[in-house]
Parts: sequence; structure tokens; C-alpha cells
Amino acid sequence: MARARSSGQILKQCVLFFSLVLLLPAALAAQGVTTGALTGTVVASTGESIVGASVIATHEPSGSQYGTVVREGGGYDIRGVRVGGPYTVAVQMLGYETSQETEVFINLNQTVDTDFTIVPEAVAVAGIQVNIEVDPVLNSSRTGAATYITPDQVVELPSLKRSTRDLTRLDPRSDGNFSFSGRNWLYNSISLDGSYFGNPFGLDDPAPGGQTFAEPVPYDAIEAVQVSVAPYDVRQSGFTGASVNSVTKSGTNEWRGSAYTFTRNESFIGDQIGDVQVLVPDLTFNQSGASLGGPIVRDKAFFFVHYERERREDPGSNFSALRPGETPGGTVSRVTAEDLEDIRQRMIDVYDYDPGAFEDYINKTDSDK
Repeated sequence: MARARSSGQILKQCVLFFSLVLLLPAALAAQGVTTGALTGTVVASTGESIVGASVIATHEPSGSQYGTVVREGGGYDIRGVRVGGPYTVAVQMLGYETSQETEVFINLNQTVDTDFTIVPEAVAVAGIQVNIEVDPVLNSSRTGAATYITPDQVVELPSLKRSTRDLTRLDPRSDGNFSFSGRNWLYNSISLDGSYFGNPFGLDDPAPGGQTFAEPVPYDAIEAVQVSVAPYDVRQSGFTGASVNSVTKSGTNEWRGSAYTFTRNESFIGDQIGDVQVLVPDLTFNQSGASLGGPIVRDKAFFFVHYERERREDPGSNFSALRPGETPGGTVSRVTAEDLEDIRQRMIDVYDYDPGAFEDYINKTDSDK
């Protein structure tokens, strides 16, 4: 009996082990990058490296702090840092003057190098010289070819549809839509706040809601975007087009709110191409929203909420049926209105099915985010 129980326990352990092995690739594939990092060196003015100094990075808008200790060799790393800024990075060490660097900004999945030279406190000096070299394009911390869209760029860049696709067009390898380096857009990897939002089913649009001209996240709720085509970061995999990684906003110690509305109709659409008159049916578009963010507990907990309402009416077809006195061409079909009406009536009489209007009908799209 004791041997039977031991064998059963061994069997359960084997099943558990192989289950974890099978689930590990899925868990790794679901990882997304939502933060940045700080790195650098701390040396004394005499040239030797400083070990044990405290490095504290403070996110000024929220008061959040990230800290570490300088290791042997004078280097330091602070991982998992919130994107954006500005940050104030300070170095403190007993027997040395405190040194700090302000206006440090961190992009999504980017490592910013900030080096410090500190001066012994007992030495009378006119000031503290801080040497910093930050190259956002060419540096040893880059993990492949990538384009970073910073929070300031998200705010300042114009947008036609107020969609994240207007931001990804900044990548020079984009075709202007959602394809990168000539690869079909269905092979892209799309992640939001670390969660995968790609299209594993091969539908005709790579993003959620794309078939209905709607997106699940409002444009004004996006904090930063990263587009990577060929990264060698093990956390980014499972795609052959591009990895489009986005993070949403969060609150700060300062109360902030916004409200907006955009609208257009057929009056904004041209009705003539050369000498050809084009049919412009009635259409409307309205996009309105509001956001609010602020502190729950200052320097500790924050909130950010955003609501957007979109109402859109598009013409079902730009073509009209051929009627007596008209000539086919342009937006006038070769099919006569009489034939179309006969087909519609036969569908009603024989199959008890009304297919609806064959022209001048409207497709409505309602989206609430």
C-alpha cells in the first residue's frame, strides 16, 4: 500500500511538471513591455568608481520614486520605471556632494543612460559638473530597430481619425496603413499595457474593432507607443511584421481633465473629379469624449478614466441605378433600376425575404469606449 501511494505521488508530480513546461511558452508569449529603464555610472571627480552610493529617480508629475545602489565597478540599473517624465535623478553618498540631473524623459521600452561625476564634500569647488550623454537613436541599450512615439508627440501630432495608426505612420518602414517592411499586416504583434491584442484568426483587419472602423481604446488615453521591426529582446516575439506596443495613461499628483468633440458631414466631401460629377450621399461623423485623472493618495495611488462616444453614418454604396435618360459611367451603374426592383420584388414574393434598398441606404456605426 505504501508503494502504491508513492507511485501515485510520483505520477502527480510528473503531470504537474509537464503541465508547467507546456504552459511556459504561452506565459512568455503573453509578456509585454510597459516600462522603461535607467542605467549609468557614478565616479568620483578623482576618477575612481563609487560603490554603495544611492541613486534615486523621482517621477515629478506623480512623486513616484525608484531607487538602487551603485554596484562594484560604479554601475547602476533601475528597471521597471514608468514611462514619461520629467524625472529628477539624484546620487547621494556620505562624504560627497549630492549630484542630480533634471528633465530626464524615459520612452517606452527604452533604457536611458545617465552618468554622474560627484565631488568630495570636503573639497571646496565652484560647482558640480555633471557629464551626461544621451543618444535616443544610437546607444548600446537599444534592442533592435525601433521607433518611439513619446507622450509629447502623442499630444502634439495631428490625427485624421484619432487612431493609434496615425502614430505608427511615423515609422519609416510603414506603408502608411499598418504594414511594415512589406510584410502583411496580419503578421503584426499588437499589445496594450502588456496584453496581446493581435489578430490570430487571419481576419481582414489586424486590430480589434478594425472591421467596424472602431477601436477599443481612445486615442487620448494612449501614453506612448513603440514600433519594433527586428528586436533581439526575448520579451518580444511571435511576429514577422512589427511589434506595436502601447501603454495607456495613468494619473499623477496633479488633477487633469479634458473634453473634446469632432464632427464632419457630406459638406466636407468633394463632389467632382475633373469634369465628372460624383454622387455624394448624406453622411455624418461625430467623435466626443472626456477624461479625468488625479491622485487617490498623493505619491502612492492614482486613477485615470476616459470615455469616448463615436457615432458614424456612411453610405452603403456610392453607385446609383441606371434610369431613363441617364448614361452608365462614373457613379451610375449599368444595371437599371427597373431590373433591380424586379429582383427585389421576386425575393419578397417567392422567398418571403425583403433585401432592402439597393441604393441610398446608410450603414451606422456606434462605438462607446
